[in-house]
Amino acid sequence: MQLVQVGMSGALGHLVSGLLRCRAQAWTSTQQKGHHVLAAAIGSWASTPPSNHAQTFIRGVATLKEVTPAEREQLSHVRNIGISAHIDSGKTTLTERILFYTGKIKDIHEVKGKDGVGAKMDSMELEREKGITIQSAATYCRWKDKQVNIIDTPGHVDFTIEVERSLRVLDGAILVLCGVGGVQSQSITVDRQMKRYNVPRLIFVNKLDRMGSNPWRAIQMAREKLKLNAAAIQIPIGLEEHHQGVVDLVERKAFKFEGPKGDKVVEVPVPDNLKEEMEIRRQELVERLSEVDDEVADLFLSEKPVEAAVMHDAIRRATIGLKFQPVFMGSAFKNRGVQLLLDGVNRYLPSPCEVVNTALDVSKGEAPFALPCSPSGPFVGLAFKLEEGRFGQLTYMRVYSGKVKKGDFIYNMSNNKKVRVPRLVRMHSDEMEDIQEAAAGDIVAIFGVDCASGDTFTDGDAKFAMTSIRVPEPVMSLALTPKAAEQMGNFMKALTRFQKEDPTFRVASNAETGEIIISGMGELHLEIYVERMRREYKVECEVGKPKVSFRETIRGRAEFNYLHKKQSGGAGQFGRVVGYIEALPEGDEEAAAPAASTPGEQGPKRFEFENKLVGNNIPPEFHSAIEKGFKEAANSGALIGAPVENVRVVLTDGASHPVDSSELAFRIASVSAFRQAYLAAAPQVLEPIMKVEITVPSEYQGTVMGDLNRRKGIIMDSVTNGDDCIIYAEVPLNNMFGYSTVLRSNTQGKGEYSMAYSHHSPVSKDLQDELTAHYAKTAKASA
Repeated sequence: MQLVQVGMSGALGHLVSGLLRCRAQAWTSTQQKGHHVLAAAIGSWASTPPSNHAQTFIRGVATLKEVTPAEREQLSHVRNIGISAHIDSGKTTLTERILFYTGKIKDIHEVKGKDGVGAKMDSMELEREKGITIQSAATYCRWKDKQVNIIDTPGHVDFTIEVERSLRVLDGAILVLCGVGGVQSQSITVDRQMKRYNVPRLIFVNKLDRMGSNPWRAIQMAREKLKLNAAAIQIPIGLEEHHQGVVDLVERKAFKFEGPKGDKVVEVPVPDNLKEEMEIRRQELVERLSEVDDEVADLFLSEKPVEAAVMHDAIRRATIGLKFQPVFMGSAFKNRGVQLLLDGVNRYLPSPCEVVNTALDVSKGEAPFALPCSPSGPFVGLAFKLEEGRFGQLTYMRVYSGKVKKGDFIYNMSNNKKVRVPRLVRMHSDEMEDIQEAAAGDIVAIFGVDCASGDTFTDGDAKFAMTSIRVPEPVMSLALTPKAAEQMGNFMKALTRFQKEDPTFRVASNAETGEIIISGMGELHLEIYVERMRREYKVECEVGKPKVSFRETIRGRAEFNYLHKKQSGGAGQFGRVVGYIEALPEGDEEAAAPAASTPGEQGPKRFEFENKLVGNNIPPEFHSAIEKGFKEAANSGALIGAPVENVRVVLTDGASHPVDSSELAFRIASVSAFRQAYLAAAPQVLEPIMKVEITVPSEYQGTVMGDLNRRKGIIMDSVTNGDDCIIYAEVPLNNMFGYSTVLRSNTQGKGEYSMAYSHHSPVSKDLQDELTAHYAKTAKASA
């Protein structure tokens, strides 16, 4: 049984003799297992009397202690939140305002701003140029009596792993929806990720100052598309250019935001034209809460008024219980509504000790249990993100239990290695603040610890592993070659670093084509890494569509009788081989390995040699040379120069010369004999066929299937799962390049797919003629 969820395996191989080797990460996931048992873990914890918690959580050497009242009070002032949304919904702009209003930064800078500074959380030069977030960035601030640790995440689907691993370690989140676009494609993906990790969330409907904004449409979309029990706890005072502030439905108070940067929150009387709407919307809020909270339900059914304090408590209980999502409103760009959203974070989102974290007890066969967030318990931390910093590897860590101090020794549960913590820092985007210790509930970073993303660290007594981070499979590949041979060293260093930082970035070497193939989540994802390679490592690369690893085979049988004879004075060369070649019966093929990461690395049996010689026409010492010659010939077929597979060579007779015969002579004879018989054995070209699994909303099923048919794919099955349709198909790899972009276009970004190598299958006659003509033309040009 595996002890940890994430590791590195698989060799990149020798790309250039004597150069560096690069390891490609192979990720496994016990995440599903962990989440299947989450409900049981919660129930077990909740049903145990508080006085028995300390006795309940005894595992091996380490004793998990109940969170003391003092620790609970201390942790009640901590919030770990993430800000996630569809691209260009205003996440980074919102984070910039939060940092300004909490006093963490002294001025506001815009994303892709004209002042040349850019938003604080977009510290990478590429992020400021393109105006998008590429890497998640961590920071912290204080709002009133609470410390808020924030992770700002990317919105583009290509960088979804940044959202995935951030949400894995957070206690709560803000889901930002555009007031104009409402629920968009990546909003659906982010919501799916939040549900996967059971993250309570607030919704912030942003951009209410923009033309066409409609918060009620956004709320309705959240209910229909995301299946959320969402209700507004604010209504806007005006929309578009008339947007001035919000009305708090719980308190029945109105607020406007004054000052050049909206830093003055001023309570004003509720406008007369909004008083009736305020009561209607408040009643709707009460009805929504009554469906998920017993106290509010009793008051609602008794037709008694629901006071503000009761409603605040109910909203908090329902939000933490994942039964309700309060909706805030405003415009981050126009500096409206942000301070009230921060009040909502303090009031409604959970503290670290109010969230159930599932861990796996390695000493008990990975038995799951709820890990209490106690600073006095055994140390348990999860490394969720890696970066190469100026001072070495920077490892972002969430501390789930116990404490870690600078200079402490901790154990990596993936390999049981003991490592020292040389430096402990708290991150503020790309700035660092050295700290002496971190306790349960903190999100910090450590230097100088070699590990992989997803590794669990403990104090050595606790044999625990946190449930893993789900890593989506790459969907797009490119061939990459450095333009100058002297850049190969830096090129390999860059690939090694990027693989370590980003588990969705994969590197493979195709042994058949000799290419380095990089794989990722989309065109922008790979484009960013190619650009980073150029800027950070000064490596210029040639980028191309990867070559498909075609193969060749034969359908018939052909005989050979070839004599290789050469006389040039002195000892000559002589060797005759007689026999036939034929296709291997289908029953003799070995099944292709389903996990083959690169088509061509593993697959059916390629070559079989059978010696049926009778007598000593060919002396035994030459038999191995003959077999080597036929194998060498099968490495390159006559049609397109691809490896030949599923072929059997049978040697029946031959002749030798007592003086002129040699291993070289018989090897040359074998190569020529194979080529002589090959063209007469009905050769054909094979192409790799991929098993493709596509998940799309049901309304796009017809469009996607039609596109697969145009790509010469075969639909194997389709299954309906809720509002989604899962399509299973087999499609030629040569027709799948660029498919991620087409799928997103056809489904408005809502489609996802994965593919794996299945088998090789004959190409169509027109494609075979095209490939053969191109190979002949290339061979002639190089001759």
